[in-house]
Amino acid sequence: MSSELHIIGGGLAGTEAAWQAASLGIEVVLYEMRPTRKTEVHKTETLAELVCSNSFRSDDHQSNAVGVLHQEMRMMNSLIMQIADLYKVPAGGALAVDRELFAREVEHRIASHPNITLKREEITSLDNPDWENIIIATGPLTAEPLAEAIKAKTGEADLAFFDAIAPIVYFETINMDIAWFQSRYDKGDGKDYINCPMNKSQYEAFIEALNAGDKMMFKEWEENTPYFDGCMPIEIMASRGPETLRFGPMKPVGLTNAHDKSRPYAVVQLRQDNKLGSLFNIVGFQTKLKYAEQTRIFRMIPGLEEAEFARLGGLHRNTFINTPRLLDAQLRLRSYPKIRFAGQITGVEGYVESAAIGGMAGKMAAYEILAKQWHSPPEDTAHGALLTHLTSGAVSDSFQPMNVNFGLFPPLLNADNKSRKLRGRDRKAAYASRSLSSMEQFLEVQS
Repeated sequence: MSSELHIIGGGLAGTEAAWQAASLGIEVVLYEMRPTRKTEVHKTETLAELVCSNSFRSDDHQSNAVGVLHQEMRMMNSLIMQIADLYKVPAGGALAVDRELFAREVEHRIASHPNITLKREEITSLDNPDWENIIIATGPLTAEPLAEAIKAKTGEADLAFFDAIAPIVYFETINMDIAWFQSRYDKGDGKDYINCPMNKSQYEAFIEALNAGDKMMFKEWEENTPYFDGCMPIEIMASRGPETLRFGPMKPVGLTNAHDKSRPYAVVQLRQDNKLGSLFNIVGFQTKLKYAEQTRIFRMIPGLEEAEFARLGGLHRNTFINTPRLLDAQLRLRSYPKIRFAGQITGVEGYVESAAIGGMAGKMAAYEILAKQWHSPPEDTAHGALLTHLTSGAVSDSFQPMNVNFGLFPPLLNADNKSRKLRGRDRKAAYASRSLSSMEQFLEVQS
């Protein structure tokens, strides 16, 4: 096997993958197509350019899943976190950076590493016979020629589309004294959905709120990417007439309120989103409502008055593969295992999530080249939870991009292996403490 690792994409995932593999002694060739080919959103030619916000979100590693991921990355010698800490700017409890200085320093470290060769060229094919180890880390704006090459290897029909993201709710915050489990006409096992009932006045108030809610606009480069009726924003459906939703995703047919045997006027259904059963998505509720509006309006739904959201809804152009179906536990393409994927194209959202997956992909590839056994971080760490969700924990039929959140982590247990009943900040603090302790123990064994 060739000892050279070829990484396509010089964003956060690609640079982190290159850094981690090179630090283990692997010869890395990193390909970035800019400036040979530009994208709709990048403004510079610099590696690791932050094209959206300059924030890496919360840096609270005592009660926030993103902050825990930050801390674990620091423990794992992350290039991205080293430089983020070096060029951070005041942002309260968040970690924000001077984006220009950040990107310049990432490029300097990569370009000056003795084991990394940086090539400014576009890759359009994955059939180079001399490439035995490949990581694709091209992000949400993968250029069309490479997207076509990926399609050929994966069999995926399309890789440039709107991902219609429905809000995801923590199960433990759903009021089951109001909601109940039932499938329409009791199909399947009869309890595949959680149902939140509405009477006529509640439904009418909800429709009015959807129509009046403040919406986000498409970015200029998204406007020519069509969406289909199957991912129509909930507020667009509502605007087509007051009864549209009641005959669409909120139809009440085949359902009876388990609490009082009544027939609801309309129903909002939630479907299990991960194998742990800790997360449920609101079926058919992809939306362009602004985040604050989503929280306000969706808490009008009976049973969700105190709902906490693991992810809010959205609809935007993206490029990602169905990782649970296509990749193995080491992020290798099952049908073509010389190729790994990393970063946002695997179905993670966020700067640090992309970099974390990139770091693990780089280490995995390095271990394989060195003929060493790779051990993934435990599932109760932020890294392990994110990796497990991508490769086996998510439901492939409804797979959508996801940020790291405590809903992906295994449940908290007492000494007798029974679930610990914690709420709010105490629950989050327990997850954070367990994660960092587990990562520390894991790294001691790994080293």
